[in-house]
Amino acid sequence: MAAANGTKNEKLDISPAAPGSDGAEAASMKEAELESHEVFLKTEDGVDFRNVSWPRATIIFLKIIFATGVLSIPTAMYTLGALGGALSVVGWSFMNTYTAVIQGNFKTRHPECHSLADMGYTVGGAWFREVIGILYLVAYILCTGSGIVGLSVAFNALSDHAACTVWWGFLSFVIITAAASIRTLRNIGWLTWVGFFSIFIAILVVVIGVTTLDRPAAAPQEGNFELGYHVIAYPTFAAGMTATATIFVSTAGTSAFLPVISEMRNPREYKKALYICMSLVLAMYLSFSLVVYRWCGGWVTNPSLGSAGGTIKKVSYGIALIGLAVSGCLYQHVAAKYLFVRILRGTKHLQSNTVTHWVTWLGCTISLGVVAFILAEAIAIFNYLIALTGAVCFAPMAITIPGILWLHDFSEYRRGSAWQKAQYYFHWFLVLLGAFICVGGTYSTILSIKNAYDSGVIGSAFSCADNSATTH
Repeated sequence: MAAANGTKNEKLDISPAAPGSDGAEAASMKEAELESHEVFLKTEDGVDFRNVSWPRATIIFLKIIFATGVLSIPTAMYTLGALGGALSVVGWSFMNTYTAVIQGNFKTRHPECHSLADMGYTVGGAWFREVIGILYLVAYILCTGSGIVGLSVAFNALSDHAACTVWWGFLSFVIITAAASIRTLRNIGWLTWVGFFSIFIAILVVVIGVTTLDRPAAAPQEGNFELGYHVIAYPTFAAGMTATATIFVSTAGTSAFLPVISEMRNPREYKKALYICMSLVLAMYLSFSLVVYRWCGGWVTNPSLGSAGGTIKKVSYGIALIGLAVSGCLYQHVAAKYLFVRILRGTKHLQSNTVTHWVTWLGCTISLGVVAFILAEAIAIFNYLIALTGAVCFAPMAITIPGILWLHDFSEYRRGSAWQKAQYYFHWFLVLLGAFICVGGTYSTILSIKNAYDSGVIGSAFSCADNSATTH
């Protein structure tokens, strides 16, 4: 395999075989060739990773995407306005769906690729693999950190800040790391069902709750007040880019789908799961965030589960506990699985229940969890952690790199028909767009974090202060 032996494979022909008996035989041979290049082989001995059906992949995809990002979109809409925020949600959802298709198609043509880093090796060699691998790890470590922050906020809200926030963060790290240490995605599958409906019901409770209030829970309860709802807003460049990065990252985690595809029984069925997942996510993001922003305006909390007042805040966080934990668990799992495969690929330990197998796997999950915990306590405000993740990591991983993957496999389009040339230069546009979001979003988010520290919105690192109070 390419990533294992240091030689790059040519892309495989995945076009349908001709009809007829000869065609059926050719299709069977082609399927066998594709299977022989897969990272995890189907086996009855040792650990069988290849046991995820496409319906189960759908719910795993849903829980990866429909996670902590949805809790920060209403705040971003306050910055961008209802129209700008809605267009941003729709635009980025379509863009991230398309780039997920590019990644999945590339995975099908190059089945030896387990992660985006392996794809980087195929198109750019060892140095590109290492660059993408670092981005991949940083991205999902930060996402795990956002899960730790979200879970610690829930514990603070439910307990009325009965303990130091650092201790709640540590408890969150232990819970998430324990769940992430389950080895196969099939065995995590039942958690994703519970986790998805946990977050869904919690947000639905908040959406219904805010519509029953005469005025937002965080607004002055007597006298006149400004709701702060705008159809069109005029943010500064820094504020607008931070909000844009927040919405972008809410559907940008599609590179986490690749390890799931590697564990599917039939990886060629990934598009069924992808299209169902992204369609549902778009509908839920738009409806939930627009209703919450319309009724709360500038008084929306961050995360948004606290927007309907103290009682509903506790109810929603109580319901969301499992979902918040599962979100962090999935992010930590895919990051640890990347390291695990990189270390043991090509050895008997990858799919055998050996001491080396277990020590490597648990070492990956625990060490990444520790790093995520440290980062979560250092940048302990939710929306900035989400925005920083989107700008630094997901802009190149979800936009720029998929553009490069397409250009690698279809380089001949540069000299093809007018339509082929248009496709070719559109994918160059993706490369540049990702670079712009990365640079502009990173600058804006760092500036916003600095201003938040200066104004006291963010306390010191490893602070015991309550992080479940309302923040704008």
